[in-house]
Amino acid sequence: MRKHYIAGNWKMNTDKAGAVKLAQDLVKELKDKPNKYMIGVPYVYLDAVAQVVKGSNILLGAQDMAATGNGAHTGEVSAEMLKDIGVQSVILGHSERRHEIGESDELINKKVLRALEQGLEVVLCIGELLSDREAGNAEKVCAFQLSADLCGVTAEQMKNVTIAYEPVWAIGTGKTATPEDAEAIHKFCRNYIAKLYDQKVADEVIIQYGGSMKAANAAELLAQPDIDGGLIGGAALKAETFVPICVL
Repeated sequence: MRKHYIAGNWKMNTDKAGAVKLAQDLVKELKDKPNKYMIGVPYVYLDAVAQVVKGSNILLGAQDMAATGNGAHTGEVSAEMLKDIGVQSVILGHSERRHEIGESDELINKKVLRALEQGLEVVLCIGELLSDREAGNAEKVCAFQLSADLCGVTAEQMKNVTIAYEPVWAIGTGKTATPEDAEAIHKFCRNYIAKLYDQKVADEVIIQYGGSMKAANAAELLAQPDIDGGLIGGAALKAETFVPICVL
């Protein structure tokens, strides 16, 4: 039985005081709650937030990481550095990294492999543009990204991989795929993972929805059989909007 996994992606938001206060509020509000939780914190505040969530039921996540180990890579942050300050999970392949920064599936795959080798959990983001959906290619795009980004990942390592389906057209726009549309893609992704691996891996993998989930629509989305949680953006920036999703 898969349990809900709710992750908050703070993106490039908050200041240090706000990050610490939000983390404190979440530790208090989510103590002893039954689901799995993670917060994806900006690099510069990870260390401060690590002190707050240490020993709690909230995983500390980074929003990206380098594809290589330590060395001459100016401006990058390695898995080793993240682990050193208590990071347990990393978000990879987010649509904003793909489409604003230009990250390729080849690079994302290297990051996924590196993170797993270093013992970090991975939230791997996949999803189609509006033009892909309108052309009827949503499933094709998701299948390609799953194949490319998980290349070389073993069935055993898949225990530490969460898939986050994020229709790019529904991120930060206020638009949301209908629960039925979201479920259809989630079900497709689960069946495709069964083809890549086996049915056991597919049955166990957590697939989050990442397209403008909020308290008003979360219950209906999470009621779908193949939607196992959410990767939450804007609604994760305040305890009063994030906690109601977390406790469903």
